[in-house]
Amino acid sequence: MMNDTYILGIETSCDETAVAIVKNGREILSNVVASQIESHKRFGGVVPEIASRHHVEQITIVLEEAFNESGLTWDDIDAIAVTEGPGLVGALLIGVNAAKALAFAKNKPLVGVHHIAGHIYANRLEEEFQFPLLALIVSGGHTELVLMKDHGSYEVIGETRDDAAGEAYDKVARMLHLPYPGGPHIDRLAAEGEAVIDFPRAWLEEDSFDFSFSGLKSAVINKIHNAKQKGETLKNEDIAASFQASVIDVLATKTVKAAKQYDVKQVIVAGGVAANKGLRAELEAKFAETTIPLLIPPLKLCTDNAAMIAAAGTINYEQGRRSGMDLNANPSLILR
Repeated sequence: MMNDTYILGIETSCDETAVAIVKNGREILSNVVASQIESHKRFGGVVPEIASRHHVEQITIVLEEAFNESGLTWDDIDAIAVTEGPGLVGALLIGVNAAKALAFAKNKPLVGVHHIAGHIYANRLEEEFQFPLLALIVSGGHTELVLMKDHGSYEVIGETRDDAAGEAYDKVARMLHLPYPGGPHIDRLAAEGEAVIDFPRAWLEEDSFDFSFSGLKSAVINKIHNAKQKGETLKNEDIAASFQASVIDVLATKTVKAAKQYDVKQVIVAGGVAANKGLRAELEAKFAETTIPLLIPPLKLCTDNAAMIAAAGTINYEQGRRSGMDLNANPSLILR
């Protein structure tokens, strides 16, 4: 009988300081997250220097809380998994250096994890994967379609050529004078409005699964400016609904097309924007018309957390992948 595997995960890629302990890559024993949203709200976005300082202040507190919540000790831990990239370099360095110090002090293997792999594996904390599968990742910095034929195998078949969906949400939210982060506020407003403005959809080349949201963002900004110049009043709810309809239409349509083309057995959604109610509803409606199962994680696993890093780290650990003491933060790490 196989022994259980306990992985400690550390995540500090942006503005959440998180530590978690996960059993066998599937069961969360603790998942502690210290958010910094209140600190960054007044700046309208994440300030890297402030994020790094908060990570320094929070990391040991969050680590202690994760052990208290799990009821385990260091003797139980098999390895330490940490986000090595992509993300803000200063923020990443706090997590990486904490993980290296702990691995050295406690004599535990060190496992570097790609942040997007973590978002993908957040889904495995809810349901076992069926391969081949397609993952749609939508977050503040990433919009990608990833084909997986096995655990730890990633083939990016589509990605954003400019703004990620989450970035576009934040920029449009700023134009509408909504607080940071903009995504949840636009999602809420969109539910109260109607998609009466015909904003563009960037389908790109016919055979492409890439995304582009920069033109849409510009179209929204231009519409708002033009209305002001003409003295017209546009309802924020309708702008939000129309903008969101455009984003969701492209995301959902391309995901369904890719899922059918690659004949996948499962589609999973990951990343902060996966919490968007409009996107969840549209994907559920579109995939209800197919025979392909759709898996969207609960809201608490959509945003950055360390359980997802521990879950992805479990696969790396089981496949024999280890990082040395020369592990460094890599803000532009490629998923492969």
